[in-house]
Amino acid sequence: MTPYLLIKVSWVAGALLGLLPVGAGFGKAEWVVLNSATIGMAAVGIVVALALVRPWGMRIPGAPLAFCAWVGTGFLVPVLPYAVLSWLLGPAEGSPEARSDAGPSMPVWEAALVQSGFVGMGLGLAIALPAYLRRRWPDVFAGRLGDGGRSSRGASAVAVVAVVVGSIWLYWAAGGTAGVDRRGERDPAWYALSAVFGTWAYVASGATWAAVRGRPAHLPRWGPMMLGWLGSGSLFAWSGWKLAFTLYLALAQPADASLPENLAVAAVLHLAAVAAGAGMLRALLRTRPVYSYP
Repeated sequence: MTPYLLIKVSWVAGALLGLLPVGAGFGKAEWVVLNSATIGMAAVGIVVALALVRPWGMRIPGAPLAFCAWVGTGFLVPVLPYAVLSWLLGPAEGSPEARSDAGPSMPVWEAALVQSGFVGMGLGLAIALPAYLRRRWPDVFAGRLGDGGRSSRGASAVAVVAVVVGSIWLYWAAGGTAGVDRRGERDPAWYALSAVFGTWAYVASGATWAAVRGRPAHLPRWGPMMLGWLGSGSLFAWSGWKLAFTLYLALAQPADASLPENLAVAAVLHLAAVAAGAGMLRALLRTRPVYSYP
């Protein structure tokens, strides 16, 4: 993530000094705020990465580390297959290299550094996070679904919300046009990401339902817990990011930036996805054997 962080620092400094143009649809202030936020996100990602592999990471408070890791894995791990294919498809709406976050004229070498940073961080999290969880909280994924834990009220509701959200994304991925205002702006990347997010919404819903109900009882706990963790994190992280961008477009109404989706529909959809992701994480935490963060 260090190259990505340094690139974003150069964009902020260049914009403030008048040496670099701002992105389409943004004024200087909005551009600086957006990229300052991504600088902060990258810095947090670097700290989380170090905490997962250094001895001091076992001594810091567990709850904030787990939350940041949940958001980070939600951003990066579920879209790893797409990240590889995106070289062929081009940048997607809502992705870090799309116009909501990319420079107006990003050179090829810069785009390669950004892409390799995201792929590398995603692969690193996919390997380091399970190892860290196993060392620090070995009971979280131990045993089988039927071994115990307790049911979580409201889990059924958030699972249904996730299915509804995922169905809408899959409907768009299949070519559906309801809720789409600018049909001509849909590109292959938009279709692919809609399919990815829709699929993970279904995965998160099914995994959370299995973990909460404890069925099938013989299934190892780690499977539904990990899939629920990734899927709920994907809903929360990506829709939280895209909700902010959608609200900005709705309020600022820039002439040179837009989304294919109707902005009101997109805002409601992303808000529901954020709520479902947070609700499913809460349900997963409540289904574990009795445990509290140190």
